[in-house]
Amino acid sequence: MTQSKPSTRLGDAAEPTPSTAHGAIVPCGFEPHPLMRGPHAQTVLPTLLRPTPRLTLRAERLELPDGDFVDLGWAGPEQGDRIAVLVHGLTGGFQSKYLRGTARRLIARNWRVVAIQLRGGSDEPNRHPRGYHHGDTGDLRFLWQELQRREPGVRVAAVGWSMGANIVLKALGEEGDAAPVVAAAAGCAPFRLEVCASKLRKGTARLYQKRLMRDLVALVQRKNAAVPVPDFVDLERTVRAVDFFEFDDAYTAPMNGFRDALDYYARCECAPFLKDIRRPTLIVNARDDPFMTPAVLPSADMLAPGVTLEVSRRGGHVGFVAAGARGEPVFWMERRFADYLEAAVPA
Repeated sequence: MTQSKPSTRLGDAAEPTPSTAHGAIVPCGFEPHPLMRGPHAQTVLPTLLRPTPRLTLRAERLELPDGDFVDLGWAGPEQGDRIAVLVHGLTGGFQSKYLRGTARRLIARNWRVVAIQLRGGSDEPNRHPRGYHHGDTGDLRFLWQELQRREPGVRVAAVGWSMGANIVLKALGEEGDAAPVVAAAAGCAPFRLEVCASKLRKGTARLYQKRLMRDLVALVQRKNAAVPVPDFVDLERTVRAVDFFEFDDAYTAPMNGFRDALDYYARCECAPFLKDIRRPTLIVNARDDPFMTPAVLPSADMLAPGVTLEVSRRGGHVGFVAAGARGEPVFWMERRFADYLEAAVPA
């Protein structure tokens, strides 16, 4: 008898089972705060109005095989066999509120947490000319392997947001069966980078792009003062860039060996790698995310059997602010990720 495949419609899809040929797309349980229903309120207000969650980090500088470094921030108990590796988004870092909020929820469940400040994202410029980008998974994969080397048998999980989600998902697909990770969660993944870059050129999305471009250019200028860019990178064109296509064409692509921005996007987006993930993985995205369009969302047959994509009508970009019992803001995605990892990797 031939087994029928489960429906892939949002309302009908079920959790994947070992016999499922692909992953599942399911509706998300998120309900937005009644005072923050729109995508821009969900995206902007948590960044502007939310106090930075308190979190004490223990610093470590991780030396990399090529002579460069990344900075790590450890939090929670110093011993235990569960470690969650947290990966920030574009221009994010140790101070990112979503990262700190998730860390606090995991620590409350007795997880050890380590945040990675991606190459070039630290206060001190990294040693080599190049820095992080959407497809740069090497440093994260090295960290996963280093944690396993230090503590054989430790159970490592990974969480990423936005660019960090792309990096986590791509790294999992690249590692496949060999991934030194037992489970993962990713929020607001930009599955198709060219589509996202095009969206950020239009309408109100340009305001988000303008803010990100300002921070990216400042990062490049600060880095260039310490480690000058190679001659084949047009620094003047980089500094004048007004959108991601221009910036990535002038800087990201040549700096990292890509032909141009389109080549960079095609080779670094996580969508083609989703089918090769071999670990339980939860992805949460919103249809109203102002950084992308629903067209970026993968179909179920693009997902490996262990991958579940939860899609919400609302939530914005790394927002997902719900209402508590007294109307207080609740950061739903942080709770969802902590609950998922706790179930996937029980104590």
